[in-house]
Amino acid sequence: MTSVANISDAKYTFLHLDGKTCEALNAKNIQDLLMKWSMKGRMSVQYFSYDAAFQSYQKEAFALDFLQNQNVKSTLEVLSDSNSWCLVGYHAHKVEVIPVQCNVTSMTFFDRLFDQGIVRDSGRIVKCLDEFHEEFQISDELRKMLLVEESDYYSIFSDSERQEFLFLLFKHLCLGGEVCQYEDNIQSYLDTAKSIYKELISVQKDSTRQLRVTSLVYQLRAWDQTGYQYYPCDKDHSQTFAYLIIDPLKRQAAVLYHKFGGGVFS
Repeated sequence: MTSVANISDAKYTFLHLDGKTCEALNAKNIQDLLMKWSMKGRMSVQYFSYDAAFQSYQKEAFALDFLQNQNVKSTLEVLSDSNSWCLVGYHAHKVEVIPVQCNVTSMTFFDRLFDQGIVRDSGRIVKCLDEFHEEFQISDELRKMLLVEESDYYSIFSDSERQEFLFLLFKHLCLGGEVCQYEDNIQSYLDTAKSIYKELISVQKDSTRQLRVTSLVYQLRAWDQTGYQYYPCDKDHSQTFAYLIIDPLKRQAAVLYHKFGGGVFS
């Protein structure tokens, strides 16, 4: 469900956690893969703390307070049209806050890719005849399953499962940027998604000793007072995104941002 807000009483205040970084995203092996996938230099994670208890029904007020807060506006970065990092530079008047499911706690979630024959036991991705879907070239059954509803394998993940944060993160990595070099083996996609996901979300054991995700995840868009959509970008694209990941126990929020385009090749 889409939620929009344009009025805030500024219940929350925020501080940028300048010394906190996403170690998984910054790891050399992952940066090398992001370069290959045309995402290096275009993806970031920034962390912030906040000062009041958060409940999911407060998501609109939280997001608007976040984007209107001076500490956020003076530190939150986006990629400019010239592909340089800059401050967001606008004052939010309206936000769209879309809840993203975040329940998966095991990579066995993706075992069906092997079981259904999209991926060989070796991890090699099964090829298919080339076709295009929007601007994405599809040369294998994995990308076909991700993008094409008519694919024989599209239904192995339900509509609900396709809205899981882990699935979306995996899909973003598989599709990559503007000049993405696709992998022949799935393992790099799985390992990278796992590393970033594991660092971004928080879990705890419930009363049955089962792991449960405690983080809340939202997709975020924002407009200024003139109606100009400035965040995460003024041009919508499935590979341009900003996820707001809230840890209500630690009172911390992370922003995972990416802008579609050509990556850094060094």
